[in-house]
Amino acid sequence: MKYKTVFDIIGPTMVGPSSSHTAGAVRIGLVAKDLFNEIPKQVDIYLYGSFMETYKGHGTDVALVGGLLGYDTDDDRIQKSLETAEEIGMKVNFIEMAEERSHPNTAIINMRDGEKEISVEGVSIGGGKIEVVAINGFSIAISGNYPALLVFHKDTFGTIGRVANILGDSSINVGSMQVSRKEKGDQALMTCELDDAINNEIIEKIKNVDGVVTVSLMGDA
Repeated sequence: MKYKTVFDIIGPTMVGPSSSHTAGAVRIGLVAKDLFNEIPKQVDIYLYGSFMETYKGHGTDVALVGGLLGYDTDDDRIQKSLETAEEIGMKVNFIEMAEERSHPNTAIINMRDGEKEISVEGVSIGGGKIEVVAINGFSIAISGNYPALLVFHKDTFGTIGRVANILGDSSINVGSMQVSRKEKGDQALMTCELDDAINNEIIEKIKNVDGVVTVSLMGDA
């Protein structure tokens, strides 16, 4: 995800009154859209802290849904995103949560379509910047500023090394890597923030690695 101009270092080009509550919310929605890779039919959005307190007045609701629809932060269509979602058959529920999270500007987006379900927890940290802190219950830390490879796999010996070898053989530099698992030998998630986008050929090679369950790519170069 790129900044558009040098002025975005101070604050992003955006629709809405608040870089944290509007631009950041759009980017959380965009991340969720990338991971789901299609328009979900059912979306439950859990709002915490100041997101919960001001989401209607600051446009956090339309911003999150705008991101889910693929709108960038400066897209005027954001203002009508709730109506657009209804028109295309995407049912959206906003749930206000009183419990505290580690950051006040937190949203958890649960997306469903049939048996497919993905949950994304993101926080808006100011100036339109975000951090993704959990996916499907796995703790992670992704900035959203670089392409990110997410590999869901079985927690078995050698899987991480084989994926890393594919990236290295393809001259893809890994800026950061994290591995999270629920229990020993159970499901695991490997996340890599990359310096460059990767093509479908590399993704297919990773999908064919023994132990890999699913592969997702978040963001672009």
